[in-house]
Amino acid sequence: MLQSLTTLPRPLKQTILLMLDVVLAPVSLLLAIAVASEGLQTTALLREEWPAFALLTVAAGILSVALKLHKVQLKSYEISALGRSAALGSVLAALLGILLMTGHSNIKIGTPVNMAVFYLVLSAAVRLILLQILVAIYRHNVPETRVLIYGAGKTGVQLAMALKSSEGIRVVGFVDDNPVLHGMTVAGLSVFPGKRIETLITAEEIGRVLLAMPSLSPPRLAQLARRIARMNVEVQNLPSFAQLIGEEEIVDKLAPVLPRNVLGRAHLDASLSGGCSAYQGRVVMVSGAGGSIGSELCRQILNCKPAKLVLLELTEFTLFQIDRELTALAEDTPCEIVPILGSVTDADAVASAITEHGVQVILHAAAYKHVPMVELNPVAGIRNNLFGTLTLAQAALDHGIERFVLVSTDKAVRPLGIMGASKRLSEIVVGDLARRSTHTIFSMVRFGNVLGSSGSVVPIFQEQISRGGPVTVTDSKVTRYFMTVQEACRLVLWAGTLARGGEIFVLDMGTPIRIADLARQVVAAAGYTVRDAANPDGDIEIITTGLRIGEKLHEELSINPRMEPTSHPKLFCAREQFLSEFEIARALQALRTAVDRNDRQKLVDESLHWVQRDLENNLGQVTRGEA
Repeated sequence: MLQSLTTLPRPLKQTILLMLDVVLAPVSLLLAIAVASEGLQTTALLREEWPAFALLTVAAGILSVALKLHKVQLKSYEISALGRSAALGSVLAALLGILLMTGHSNIKIGTPVNMAVFYLVLSAAVRLILLQILVAIYRHNVPETRVLIYGAGKTGVQLAMALKSSEGIRVVGFVDDNPVLHGMTVAGLSVFPGKRIETLITAEEIGRVLLAMPSLSPPRLAQLARRIARMNVEVQNLPSFAQLIGEEEIVDKLAPVLPRNVLGRAHLDASLSGGCSAYQGRVVMVSGAGGSIGSELCRQILNCKPAKLVLLELTEFTLFQIDRELTALAEDTPCEIVPILGSVTDADAVASAITEHGVQVILHAAAYKHVPMVELNPVAGIRNNLFGTLTLAQAALDHGIERFVLVSTDKAVRPLGIMGASKRLSEIVVGDLARRSTHTIFSMVRFGNVLGSSGSVVPIFQEQISRGGPVTVTDSKVTRYFMTVQEACRLVLWAGTLARGGEIFVLDMGTPIRIADLARQVVAAAGYTVRDAANPDGDIEIITTGLRIGEKLHEELSINPRMEPTSHPKLFCAREQFLSEFEIARALQALRTAVDRNDRQKLVDESLHWVQRDLENNLGQVTRGEA
């Protein structure tokens, strides 16, 4: 029966509140008479006062409607509504006083005042009790998320007040770095020091931490969010206090720090734990350390407690940024951070860095990855992606490196353009070195698009939306695999640990996501609607531009759909054939000549020729295996 209260239509709810206001008038008068008479001795007095009871009952109904008191929602019954109840009680008391002065009532002189007080108290108490009953019912029906608010300032307090009426959310307390606030109670909640947050998350079973510190600089905010996210809780950020006074509700301003809700599958939340053995206590080099993948690899490797972390990066500014960040993160650890400004195509610089710092493990994430740019610049793409990989991998073999992991892409499977071809050729040369290596363990990790990385679709969509649109997709049917950068890097580190030589590791990435659907999600998440034939008054238009050179409607993760499981439930192994050593030598010679001569067309033709030949070999293997 209590459950049915939540589904009552609004007019019926207002009628119930109106009846309560009406009933409370005679009840208040009865209580006032009882107090004045020190108890009801007989019912004679009550019979004598029936005109007063009738008048106040009717007046209470009329006044409640006039003051619109019955239309005030229970959750909104605050100071202003309390004032209306006080006004209603005062008018009823005045009417009772008139009856007393005109001789139509024999009650004692103080009774009208007592009745007004009783009416106000009962009106507020009844509504408060009803509100608590409804809240208890809603909380029973909705799974409860326990949250902490980081920041007990003005923004945090406003957020806590807004969340009090939110269904399914319970604010446990505040966390703040200001020692003055520690141990205090703010907005009815305790304030804890920031250093206790991990203990609080465990003890209080916290599922979400809300960052309410808009004055904090973006880098500091990102570091704090990353530190809390490692505690296996969801982290959300309140962008700025200025937005709190806008038209949107404060709760609607909460935005996930990590874009997990578009993956179309469960997020890979398993901790790194067992994936650290290949890096702990070792000297690890990461190429492309300033990029999206490379920088996150560095952050996660720090958790594995390496002896030294060597950052190889071509771009000065990104190297400066990641060096500063990692140095701060590693200040309480024995790990040494070594930034090296250089290219993977410089054999002397690579050899010098490996020798000087005693590198034992190499994670190769440096690559040109944006399809349109590489298609327009094939010489640079092959020089960096293929010959850069060959230079670094050959140096790893020559210097006896323990492990070499190539970060690859799903675009290397059946490539149509130079970008995918450069990555497949990189896999081929690493696979060839794996066949010939007696000491170094070579492996490759292949995955799809990374959400939030530089040049990925989500930031592009957000930028287009900020300009008022339109949002552009290449084709309404195009699909892609997606993962977060944290998942991608966790996969790379696990693969490097599990590798025994020559494997291509692939992540269980779930179902591919339609880019057109993703665009609609991003538009909706920004608070806008899509403008199309069905909704001509929408805000943002989505248009198709056509597939670009080298792009496919659907990507694949392996040539052979049958992949072998590994000891990690989210990692699979794609056993693929590579070109022979003689074929690889011929391909490299032809490609090097084309690069040296800056012969773009020859380079494209040779690249696609050799990846096509490699594809035919693998398809033949698949056919023979199925037969």
